[in-house]
Amino acid sequence: MIGVDLEVLVMFVAVIVAAGSLVIFVGSLLFGEQRRIARRLDTLSTRWQRTDGSGGTSPQLRLDQGDSRLPFLDKIIKHVLPRPQMLRERLGQTGRPISIASYLISSIVIGVIVTVASIFAFKFPVGISLLGGVFATVGVPHMFIGFLGQRRKKKFTAQFPEAIDLIVRGLKSGLPVSESIRNVGQETPNPVGAEFRQFSDEVEFGKTLEEALIDGIRRIDTPEFKFFVVALSVQRETGGNLGETLENLADVLRKRRQMKQKIRAMASEPKASAWILGCLPFLMFGLIFATNSEYALQLFTDPRGHVLIGAGLLSQTIGVLVMAKMVRFEI
Repeated sequence: MIGVDLEVLVMFVAVIVAAGSLVIFVGSLLFGEQRRIARRLDTLSTRWQRTDGSGGTSPQLRLDQGDSRLPFLDKIIKHVLPRPQMLRERLGQTGRPISIASYLISSIVIGVIVTVASIFAFKFPVGISLLGGVFATVGVPHMFIGFLGQRRKKKFTAQFPEAIDLIVRGLKSGLPVSESIRNVGQETPNPVGAEFRQFSDEVEFGKTLEEALIDGIRRIDTPEFKFFVVALSVQRETGGNLGETLENLADVLRKRRQMKQKIRAMASEPKASAWILGCLPFLMFGLIFATNSEYALQLFTDPRGHVLIGAGLLSQTIGVLVMAKMVRFEI
């Protein structure tokens, strides 16, 4: 009786949390944009100027963006999250307009769905279901955002040498660096084109080129882009032939990419072995379930089977992480 009441209570709380998250998300989409635009229009005139040390003014536009479209959510985020700036930078690396509020709401909804499904669909104990819900709330969105960020970095790295060549051709034809960067933003596909367009816009709004590029490191945290920023900054301070420096840098980046592809080809066999070993327990369970479903389902119906499932998943996770570390090569 107590177990049934506890399950009903968990179900009620889960439904309330999911409904509240959905209402907040829909409300932010419908009404938050109008309030945000109104606030920006009210303060836009004061953000066009900043005072320098000499008492003069220079134009610079600074639009302060909140983490959500609802003011009270911004306050909650600032008080609950220990370091929201780190999460904001990680979301920015995806290249998608994902706010912290949307990320948190999605995390809560995923955790609620996993908890309810574990209790009522798979008949897991409440404690294990809550533990799985917490893991899903924290882990699933984190891994998904990491996947999007890594995919965008790989695409940026693949296009980056051609973008540097375009800058070199612009410099050799007599164009300044800022104009060459603008050309890259206009003629190169995303994500390289989007990032270089943002660099050009930030320079027009008052930032120096070095400041814009350093801010870009937070969104493009790759060694190749850091090489580019360091080379450009050092050359602008010490002088020299910038076109030749960037041309040599593009050649180094291409050789680095070729080396990565060669290492990936050499590591393909151990990676395939790791995939086979990682999928083997699940394939064996599928075969047992296909031949004798009643025998296999005892893992889900018997409480001792729940313990075995938890121990098996834990050992499987540790093994997969160890194999992934063994077959990953970085240069």
